Amino acid sequence: MTTVLWFKRDLRVADNAALAAACVAGGPVLPIYIAEPELWAQPDASARQWAFIADSLEELRAELGALGAPLIVRVGAAVDVLERARSQLGVARVVSHEETGNLWSFARDRHVAAWARAQGVVWEEVPQAGVIRRLSDRDGWQRHRDARIRRAPIPTPTALRSVSDIDPGAIPSARDLGLAACGITDRQPGGRGAALSTLGSFLTERGQTYRKAMSSPLDGAWACSRLSPHLAFGTLSMQEANRAAAARRAEVKGTRTGWIGSLNSFTSRIAWRDHFMQKLEDAPRIETTCLHSAYEGLRPRDPDAMRLHAWETGQTGLPFVDACMRSLIHTGWINFRMRSMLMAVASYHLWLDWRSTGPHLARMFTDYEPGIHWPQVQMQSGTTGMNTVRIYNPVKQGHDQDPTGAFTRRWLPELAPVPDAHLQEPWLWEGAGGVLGRTYPEPIVDVKAAAKAARDAVWGVRKGADFRGEAQSIVKKHASRKSPNRATRFVRDRNTTPPDRPADRQLKLDL
Repeated sequence: MTTVLWFKRDLRVADNAALAAACVAGGPVLPIYIAEPELWAQPDASARQWAFIADSLEELRAELGALGAPLIVRVGAAVDVLERARSQLGVARVVSHEETGNLWSFARDRHVAAWARAQGVVWEEVPQAGVIRRLSDRDGWQRHRDARIRRAPIPTPTALRSVSDIDPGAIPSARDLGLAACGITDRQPGGRGAALSTLGSFLTERGQTYRKAMSSPLDGAWACSRLSPHLAFGTLSMQEANRAAAARRAEVKGTRTGWIGSLNSFTSRIAWRDHFMQKLEDAPRIETTCLHSAYEGLRPRDPDAMRLHAWETGQTGLPFVDACMRSLIHTGWINFRMRSMLMAVASYHLWLDWRSTGPHLARMFTDYEPGIHWPQVQMQSGTTGMNTVRIYNPVKQGHDQDPTGAFTRRWLPELAPVPDAHLQEPWLWEGAGGVLGRTYPEPIVDVKAAAKAARDAVWGVRKGADFRGEAQSIVKKHASRKSPNRATRFVRDRNTTPPDRPADRQLKLDL
């Protein structure tokens, strides 16, 4: 019996549970990756993401070829591709990992499941990391998650029985999938080799200052692990990253070099990654609906087009915000604190609905992971009903995270005439008239006034009579906790934060 091994977000041979499961039956294995044009037409998809995947597919094809069964790549709808495999090759079994994707992929998987039932095909989905399906609440989740993440390495097969005379198919280009150029100039390469190299350099060199440097957009680009796209598309497993960090921790124990603190922070973020992905797994609707219903209608659903465009292109007149956005556009990555700030400024200062701004950030992130992105987008927009309202001051963030101005000046060369003392607030400089409104825009909002208006509006919703009851239900279903009774400790007043709050652990994609 031929088994189709359907690769999705697990683009590796090593430590791959789906690959191991596909080999159990002992028959031929047909490894397939399906490039789905409809998926890549979604508003959260971009050419930079596909370029990373294409790199990874090239290496995966070589690795599988060495095992005797080269990767088959097909372009089309998943059900159509799988049906051709069934009708032409007699495939009666499909194996893939459990994917926590966007609403589109969720609907596609339901379509595939219906096809499999109708055709008598067994579709086996294998858990990939710490996300657990069909949870009613978070009681006991941490224990099960930790057991999964600490599992032993899965052996790689020494050989695969292949299906003969199958055209492997070309790996399509971004243009083939209808994806437009997206402005990236310094993209992280994909593939297993890059994943292992990046992991190695982080654990032996770059990561020593991780705990201290991660909040800086300049220092963080070096000191952060940069493993996020590899974890998002599965060129590296979560378990591999966790095991490697544990091994490195054992090596540096007692050295007083700063490594232990940095490694602890890194493994903590691996855990928080699963925590946020579990939220989308439990409630796929949060891609399009406010987690707490009281926040529906808080902001206009039709965004202010001028503000949205200014934010998307790094032309808001708020220097640190614009520098961060331009850096993200050109590199596909920015550190966690700046991701949080970009979203918070859009939601609070510019008063844009997260459903207008979230897709843009998704497209810009090479490491876009829906299970992290959408819960964090809502968290930074204040619509969860369970997290504290955190309104970043973009001027203060500029002073705190870019004290020398090097990052801001790199991405905003038009501010070269502005002295350091006024770089983050050029409108206060006596020579501002020669720059603002000419080579660089004037600020599109008053930072303090906009923050006050937003704070009053968001907290006003929390005062509603029915707010508390729904919020408690949200906490029970989604909040992190080590013991069940923590779910009962909720917000007693507007200054109390429920148990979910990870103080500075915002937007974990950067790791």
